[in-house]
Amino acid sequence: MSNFVFEDKAVYYEVVGEGRPLMLLNGIMMSTKSWAPFLPALKQAGIQALLVDLLDQGQSEAMERDFPIQLQAEMLEALLTHLQIPKIDIFGTSYGGEVALNLAASRPDLVDRMVLANTVARTNAWLKEIGEAWILAGNNPRAYYATTIPVIYSPQFYDRKAEWMENRKLLLTETAFASTSFQTRMARLTRSAESHDVTEQLGNIPCPTLLISSQQDHITPYEEQALLAEGMPNAELVMLPQTGHASFYERPDLFTALLIGFLSHRDRVVLP
Repeated sequence: MSNFVFEDKAVYYEVVGEGRPLMLLNGIMMSTKSWAPFLPALKQAGIQALLVDLLDQGQSEAMERDFPIQLQAEMLEALLTHLQIPKIDIFGTSYGGEVALNLAASRPDLVDRMVLANTVARTNAWLKEIGEAWILAGNNPRAYYATTIPVIYSPQFYDRKAEWMENRKLLLTETAFASTSFQTRMARLTRSAESHDVTEQLGNIPCPTLLISSQQDHITPYEEQALLAEGMPNAELVMLPQTGHASFYERPDLFTALLIGFLSHRDRVVLP
C-alpha cells in the first residue's frame, strides 16, 4: 500500500504477491478494493497484481480540474518507471480498458499482453449522451443509482441477485452516491472519457490481446469489441452469453479462467 506523486497529486497503488506482474485497471466507479475476490486466484497462478486507483479514483488524491483520458496513461507510464517495471501485462475493464488502450497506443513497448473487458476504441456520440445523463443525475443519489447501475448488469443477473441488488442500492445511495466529493470526481472521470479515441492507432498496438464482450452489454455493445478486434493485429475476441457490462462480477469463475489462461499460455499450439 503506497503512494507516488504525479503532477503534484498522490496516486495510490498496491503490489500484491510475487511472480509475473499484471496491472489491473478499474472501471470508472471502481477502486483497488474491487479486486480483492480475485487476488487469491492470481496469487495461486504465480501472478503479481499491481493495483492502482486512477486519477480521481478511490484513495488517489482528487484532481480538482478536468483532464483528458490520455493523462491517465501518462500517469501509468510514470508509475511503471517509478516501480522499475520495463514491461507488463494489463487487464482493464470498461474505463480501465480505455486507459489501457491509450497506454498501449502511446507506449506499445511497455505492454506485453492485454486483456480488455467491455471496452471501446472511442467514445462515440451515443456514449457521450450516456455520460451526460450520469452527470445530470449526480445531484440526486437515487436518480444517479437508477441511471448508472441497472444497465451495468444483465436482466438475468439482476433478477437472480434481487436481494443483493436492493442491499447494494441502499448502501450506495446512502454513502458514495450521496457524497459531493464522489460525485465531483465521477463527473471529471466521465468527462475525461469524452476525449477517448484510439481508432486510428489500433493497428500500431502489436501485443497479443484478449477482448471479452458480453451478449447483454448495454453500455459497450459487442459491435464495439468487434471494432477493436478488426483493428488490432493480434487480438482475439470472445463473447459471454447472457452477461452484462460488468462481466467479471457476473461470471467471476469464467472471467478468472479466461484471464489467467490467456496470460499464462505463451507458446502457440501447433497441430501436426
